[in-house]
Amino acid sequence: MGVEPEPLAAAELAGERLGALREFARDLGERGETLGLIGPLEPPRLWTRHLLNSAVLAPLIARGARVADIGTGGGMPGLVLAIVRPDAHFMLIEPMERRCAWLSEQVERLGLGNVEVKRGRAEEFHGAFEADQVTARAVTALRKLVPLAAPLLRDGGELLLLKGSGVDAEIDAAEKALRRFRVHDVSVEELGVGQLAETTRVFRARVR
Repeated sequence: MGVEPEPLAAAELAGERLGALREFARDLGERGETLGLIGPLEPPRLWTRHLLNSAVLAPLIARGARVADIGTGGGMPGLVLAIVRPDAHFMLIEPMERRCAWLSEQVERLGLGNVEVKRGRAEEFHGAFEADQVTARAVTALRKLVPLAAPLLRDGGELLLLKGSGVDAEIDAAEKALRRFRVHDVSVEELGVGQLAETTRVFRARVR
C-alpha cells in the first residue's frame, strides 16, 4: 500500500520545517515496514495517524527546553518534535538497538543538531539528567508510565503524554502513582481541533 498523500495541515503544523518533515516521512514510508518501525497498515495513514498526531504537540514544547522522549521507536513523537522545534533540545530514549540506529541515521541525514539518542529504558536514566519536559506516545498505561517519566523531570517539570480516548479511566487507575510521584495540575487537552480529522489527547501535568 502506498504512503498517504501529505495533508494540507502539514504545512500549518510544520511551517518552515516542512521540507525536513517530508524527508523523514518519505524515508519512514519507504523503509519503516521493512525495518519493523511501522506495521503494514500504517503507510496509508502515516501522516495523519503518526506524523501530524505527534507534531500537534509542538506548541506545548517550551522554547529552549530539555525534552526527554520515552520509547521513541520510529521517531514519534520525539524525532518529529525535534524536526519542527529546532529551538528545543530532545533526548530520545529507546531500548532497541536497531531503532536507535534508525534514529541516529535520521538525525545525521536531516542535520538535526538538537537531538541525542540514548539507548536504554527510561528507568536507567533516573538521576542521570533533569529534563524540563517529558513526552511519550503509545508506551504504556499512565499507572506504569508515570513512575518511568516523573523521575526524569526537574522540580516543576512537565509531563506531556499522548493518550487515547480512554485517558480519563487511565487517570483514575493511576491515582496512587500520581500521588506518590507528586504529580499535580493534571489536565487533558485535545489538540488538532480544526486541523486534523482525528484529534490528539495529551495528559498534561507538573511534578513538584
